[in-house]
Amino acid sequence: MKKEVKQVLQFIIFLALGLLLLWVAFRNVRFRELAEGLKSANYLFVLLSVAFSIFAYLSRARRWNLLIHPLGYKPSFMNTFNALMTGYFANLALPRIGEITRCVALGKKEDIPADKLIGTVVVERAVDMMALLIIMTVMIFTSGDRIRQFLKETIFIPVKEQILIPAGQTWLIWSLVLLILAVLLWLVVRYRKRLGKIPLVSEIFKLSKGIITGLKSITRLEKKWEFLFHTVFMWICYIFMTWVVVFAIDNTSHLGFRDAIFLLVIGGFAMVVPVPAGMGAFHYIISRGLAFVQGVNLEDGALYAILTHESQVIMVIIVGIVSSYMIFRKDKGKEAAEKSADSASAK
Repeated sequence: MKKEVKQVLQFIIFLALGLLLLWVAFRNVRFRELAEGLKSANYLFVLLSVAFSIFAYLSRARRWNLLIHPLGYKPSFMNTFNALMTGYFANLALPRIGEITRCVALGKKEDIPADKLIGTVVVERAVDMMALLIIMTVMIFTSGDRIRQFLKETIFIPVKEQILIPAGQTWLIWSLVLLILAVLLWLVVRYRKRLGKIPLVSEIFKLSKGIITGLKSITRLEKKWEFLFHTVFMWICYIFMTWVVVFAIDNTSHLGFRDAIFLLVIGGFAMVVPVPAGMGAFHYIISRGLAFVQGVNLEDGALYAILTHESQVIMVIIVGIVSSYMIFRKDKGKEAAEKSADSASAK
């Protein structure tokens, strides 16, 4: 019961934060112009964006399968895809819970330990982070000045003003954070045997062991080149998913491929914020990014953010519901076999 109450409270807090960010994102928007933009938008390009995202999810599911194979398990592609989309669907309720949800769902469907699957997800996220860093590095060399200026004026300065950090004292905050992390790490290493006797900590240690096992799987990949192909293909799909939506709006149709990469990078910053599916945070940073970099007015920037974000959310809801049903439904053949085994053991 306590777990359910905690999850409800987390949902309320994250939802409230998302709504607050939505208010911040749209407080200066002229809604009449925004409504007219929604009516006149070319939704064929929005559908094309959704198609690119589906291709990316299919590629991600195959890449996840490649990471699972070295563990000695061969889950079906459809079960992996359904588990993946179930996880994204769960993320709409509670941020980050989808990573665990998809591991548990696939683990139950394919009889794979969930902790080992979590390890593969850690590897997956690490690879994605490296890919994003490579993209960011390219952007810094090609458009470094405008990125730094954008982050400074739209994120760092407002945050600094809101939490009232004294001028020149930012280093003190980071020093305290690093000190606290160092102390916690020392305590874990120094007293790990005693801490291991605590049930909750023991489960964390067990989970960590599974994660390490998953990390080792990348060194034993049988199809490394296919793994690399899906990583590159997936990010190309993400870039085109971001780009094609600009053609749905007359005042953003002049944006080029490099601008799409910029939007993808700053959109990634928004998804770090612990709100359901980046709600509010994505709309704020994308609309301000378009206004800052390309001089797009706030209404058209907000319109682009809505078309991009909400189309993806609707797609995840539809596909996620179907995938959740498919992954959690009872397998009649498996269920009959289990009943036969139970009756045989009873005799």
